[in-house]
Amino acid sequence: MYNGIPSIILAPIIGHVGDGNFHTLIMVDPDNNDELAAAKELAFRMSKRALSVGGTCTGEHGIGRGKMSLLEEEAGEVGIATMKSIKRALDPNRIMNPGKIF
Repeated sequence: MYNGIPSIILAPIIGHVGDGNFHTLIMVDPDNNDELAAAKELAFRMSKRALSVGGTCTGEHGIGRGKMSLLEEEAGEVGIATMKSIKRALDPNRIMNPGKIF
């Protein structure tokens, strides 16, 4: 439950909570569109909650395609500009993960 809003999705927490990171294993029936939609909403709500308390929604794994919409909120304008600069320096021909984020 988040802000009094329950979820129909089972999502146990796994990982290394002691260092501030946790991971959820969101279990759904991939053929059930209602469960898939609920799982995406749950993941989004958890990410927004982490950001709202000064945390990160990425942990040690990076933003990923599922959370790209949260990148600006996560990193800010300066952070994104820095990431783009590093990407250009390391991958001037844009051959690594073309079209993913930058």
